[in-house]
Amino acid sequence: MTRRPAPAAVRWSGYAAIAIVFAIACAFLSHWQFERNASRATELALVERNYDAAPVTLSTLIPEGMEFDPEDEWHPVTETGRYLVDEQLLVRNRPHGGTAAFEVLVPFQLDDGRILIVDRGWVPPGESTREPDDIAGAPEGAVEITVRLRPGEPLTSSGQSLDDGQIPTINLPLVASVVSDGDRVEQSAYGALVSENPAPVTELGALDDPSEDPGPHLSYAIQWILFAIMGFVFIGYMIRTEVRARREDDEDDDTTRVTPERTRGRLRDRDADAEDALVDALG
Repeated sequence: MTRRPAPAAVRWSGYAAIAIVFAIACAFLSHWQFERNASRATELALVERNYDAAPVTLSTLIPEGMEFDPEDEWHPVTETGRYLVDEQLLVRNRPHGGTAAFEVLVPFQLDDGRILIVDRGWVPPGESTREPDDIAGAPEGAVEITVRLRPGEPLTSSGQSLDDGQIPTINLPLVASVVSDGDRVEQSAYGALVSENPAPVTELGALDDPSEDPGPHLSYAIQWILFAIMGFVFIGYMIRTEVRARREDDEDDDTTRVTPERTRGRLRDRDADAEDALVDALG
């Protein structure tokens, strides 16, 4: 009887389909990681280009009435003016010093009347309470500051949350809404403090430098490609193993199958043995 190959063919087609679907998923994930790697490389190039650039005035990078250009992130800006020390805010839950620290925001009014929000640094939570025990004040009077421009942050999922002078993120429209002259607040960027002149008597914790780590994205992308190849190799191994097992089963069937030729051979052998026995008995 002819053996029907259809079930095996269907099964192997299923294996191949699974390998193809898995490879497509791996290709998608690999492409995503390549895009993340390219995005991270762009970020690092931006930091390298702007971080140690010569400081300019705020109006050079953000003319009044214009928006902050993301390509200017981290660029230093030097301005003179005064801190609005009575309008200080704290940004809670910032990761500094191994704790959920607070960053200190103080509006800085430039000589031309514009207000730039300045992140002066961070303070740890108190020894016995969640609130900071002490916050070093900003210099009073005329001050020259150097900051690096950063874009504002989005609101949290809970929306606006102003609680006793504390906010969840550096969301500039939210900050502007509680500053007395909010219409003059620059809402497209804030300044991360580099230096103050005159220097304060007590300094806050310095803000972290941007990370230079390119991240694992490139290695992850390559791993997903290898996973796709391994999927085809594994499916090929499964098919090969199944074919080998079927061949071994066929060989076992051949050795145990009883055919008419084998039956006649066995009968002839029995007749020859009987004749030999009879001859021996008569002799």
